Amino acid sequence: MKKITVSFLPEGTRTEAGPGERLLDIASYAGIDLNNLCGGQGICAKCRVKINKGKVKLSSRIISRLSRKELEQGYVLACGAESRDEDIEVLIPSESRQTDDAIQVSDYLIAYDQPTVLQEGPDQPAAPYFRPLCRKFYLQLPPPTVTDNLSDLERIYRELRKKVPDANSIQAQFSCLQGLGKLVRKNNWKVTATINFRDYEFPVIFDIEGANTSARNYGIVIDVGTTTIVAQLVDLSTGGVLGVQASHNSQARYGEDVISRMIYACSHAGLTPLTEAVVHTINSLVNSLVEKSRIKHEYITSFVAAGNTVMSHLLLGLDPANIRIEPYIPVACRFPQIQAVEAGLKANPKAFLTCMPCVSSYVGGDITAGILACGIYDRPELSALIDVGTNGEIVVGNNDWLVCCSSSAGPAFEGGGIQCGMRAVAGAIETLHIYGDQVDFQTIGNQKPVGLCGSAIIDGIADMLSTGIIDQSGRFASLRHPRVQLVDDVPEFIVAFPDESVNGNPIVITEDDISSLIKSKGAILASLKLLLNSMEMEFSDLQRIYVAGGFGAHLDIEKAIFIGLLPDIPKDRIHFIGNSSLAGARLALLSTHAFRKAESIANSMTYFELSINPDFTNEFIASLFLPHTDMSLFPSVKEVLDRNLTNKEIHLF
Repeated sequence: MKKITVSFLPEGTRTEAGPGERLLDIASYAGIDLNNLCGGQGICAKCRVKINKGKVKLSSRIISRLSRKELEQGYVLACGAESRDEDIEVLIPSESRQTDDAIQVSDYLIAYDQPTVLQEGPDQPAAPYFRPLCRKFYLQLPPPTVTDNLSDLERIYRELRKKVPDANSIQAQFSCLQGLGKLVRKNNWKVTATINFRDYEFPVIFDIEGANTSARNYGIVIDVGTTTIVAQLVDLSTGGVLGVQASHNSQARYGEDVISRMIYACSHAGLTPLTEAVVHTINSLVNSLVEKSRIKHEYITSFVAAGNTVMSHLLLGLDPANIRIEPYIPVACRFPQIQAVEAGLKANPKAFLTCMPCVSSYVGGDITAGILACGIYDRPELSALIDVGTNGEIVVGNNDWLVCCSSSAGPAFEGGGIQCGMRAVAGAIETLHIYGDQVDFQTIGNQKPVGLCGSAIIDGIADMLSTGIIDQSGRFASLRHPRVQLVDDVPEFIVAFPDESVNGNPIVITEDDISSLIKSKGAILASLKLLLNSMEMEFSDLQRIYVAGGFGAHLDIEKAIFIGLLPDIPKDRIHFIGNSSLAGARLALLSTHAFRKAESIANSMTYFELSINPDFTNEFIASLFLPHTDMSLFPSVKEVLDRNLTNKEIHLF
């Protein structure tokens, strides 16, 4: 087959391809990740590129997504443009690229001081709080004599009993016996045993090394997100975090959300490409951590990963097909520990991979980790954890009970389905204020604006509602505002004029954008209300709301309440907690007590399946209003809107 050369500007990267390949896929081969919120279906129009030289074959479905001017200038969507039999030169605008800026890597919930001992209950013994899943013990064995003639392995067991509680149950893997006789004698009976404490009752020695290597013991914790992956390198001797790296999940080329990736996994291409993609992303992060910390891969003895149920399946190479069809059954929610090498991860060949336990098909180990990290499970006060994303997971409860659900909020919070929407990366408008006909905004990195991320869209809708530009249904109340214009009979609000933006196009919020976000916020609010109703409680009963993830880092609480994304409760009860998935995974890595607690959390949560719950539809419809059809639920918003209406009437008369 004839090969052609495809060049990508401005970096000048070149790669070979065959005729009939999509530009989206060719860019991926070249290591260039394009924005692809819709999984290459030609819906989001975020993979816009310009053909400088050569010709491509265009899919008819994408032509309608571009203006005539853009088509005349040579712009195409990479997902709907195929190579032909001639070389191509492609210019990729900055707004079409995925970048790793602004990925939430902070997890300031967990800090370790001196190791302490916690009581686990009257029927359970005390367990060290700081006790990593994998620990190393330096042993100086007495040489055998005629009167002390224990085997080499028994000598190791005997010394471990002096250092490890309940060491009588420790067993060694058979691989540790191979070459053990030579090892102990060569190293003058000084060795280091590495023990896996995942099963606290039956810990396992999985590696025996010569000399004292106890200081060379490291673990990796991973937040395996649908959109982004974050990894931390942790010193298992001290509990200290040595580094953190983040990247977009390269599975995105097969679909932006878990549903599209499950569909891909069930297609002819199968599961392998998805598993290889996530493992490749993790390994690239591990390589960076190892290089920057100046350690070696073989010093890594343990991984703990937290992800939603689908991401956990894809990481482990498990078929997720039945998760997306009723009755929505995963292969497993509690995953047996495996050696990292079996998953393709770069580390010590004997290192282990542990995945945080999931609750159901759509409430995964990331939520279990979040509950562990923020401590809802340990407190008597009624609290809620809200993880806002394409799939909004919500947990309500305290130390007596936990109820949870997953709501399909859609991609609006991450900029998907929004005309000028984008992820929270460099150039995205993250805060927005509208004062009369004036607009102030702040972009990530203080760069020239490229588009709007979810927090800015919420800001804009809240300000347009409070100033009367839109009504509570989300429709434009007046077309006389100097920043409101009609395009193809659809009204839109101009946030940035063409001369203010990177690409020379206006950055706008359309009526359709507002409708999309109302549906997304409605799904979150309706889910929270349904969980509270199920326990005969109300919004006012909530003493704490924890908002997890990168989205919450830029969220204005007042404006989130004003549009009905968060309930109308005192602001000091609402806390942004960063990457709680990463925090919980690290806690589990560093404490066998915490990992067992995570298993208990997952077992104790009651899951509500909203797709078959008749009350959810009614709650959702009631939430499709700004902030809600029942204004008694939002007294502070009602007061502002009533005051504005009164002032407007006074002005009219």
